[in-house]
Amino acid sequence: MASTTDVSGSPPVAGRGQELTRAAQAAHGEGKRDYVQQMFSDIAPRYDLLNHVLSLNIDKRWRVKALRALEWTARPAGTFLDLCAGTLDVGALLVRQSGFSGFVAGADFAVPMLKHGNGKAPRSRLAPVGADALQLPFADASLDGAIVAFGIRNVADLDAGLREVRRVLRPGTRFVILEFSTPPWALVRAGYHAYFHHVLPFVGRLVSGHRSAYTYLPMSVAQFPTEEALADRMRQAGFRTVTWERLTLGIAAIHVGTV
Repeated sequence: MASTTDVSGSPPVAGRGQELTRAAQAAHGEGKRDYVQQMFSDIAPRYDLLNHVLSLNIDKRWRVKALRALEWTARPAGTFLDLCAGTLDVGALLVRQSGFSGFVAGADFAVPMLKHGNGKAPRSRLAPVGADALQLPFADASLDGAIVAFGIRNVADLDAGLREVRRVLRPGTRFVILEFSTPPWALVRAGYHAYFHHVLPFVGRLVSGHRSAYTYLPMSVAQFPTEEALADRMRQAGFRTVTWERLTLGIAAIHVGTV
């Protein structure tokens, strides 16, 4: 029997259940690439708004700190990569830094996200590039640094993605990862889980209209490596002097690796 929509306009329970199942499978790696690409394409119109609302604007401070960790000032006229760029927030922020005269390529395979970032910076300084993180359209050792904010956990193959970033970076340059993490302290973790698994999915679904995107988010964070494990995998991918630090009681973390 075909599913129906009730008089309140709510989506069919079966359809929503199927979406939640897909989100859970994607968080565990099954069908992740296709789910992530479609999901981000669907939520693109509300992505920026939800990012800032759901993080209480803390994400803006995190991005500023991550850019400092990139140490772009050592190559102010260089070419940099904003990986899993989404709506180009990080690339635009870098372009606006005083003293920066270089170029940023914002790469993402969810092209509608890139389109919603149009106008944040001149195309001569920040260019959107439709590309998969596992197959970057850049030559070996051609870029002066790379940064990814809240996107590395969505890459279908984390280790291959790390190796691909290393491939395109010049010797002596940095790769910075800003990503959500799980607070190590029990009391903070309890509040974090309550917000992340209940408030965030409800508000995200209400504003974005997507049935599973903001349920996938906490699931994907739960499946992502710990700070120590991610640092180890960066080293295994060939990055040197890997360091990391927790942000805001461990809600997020910044990792830095040098080529």
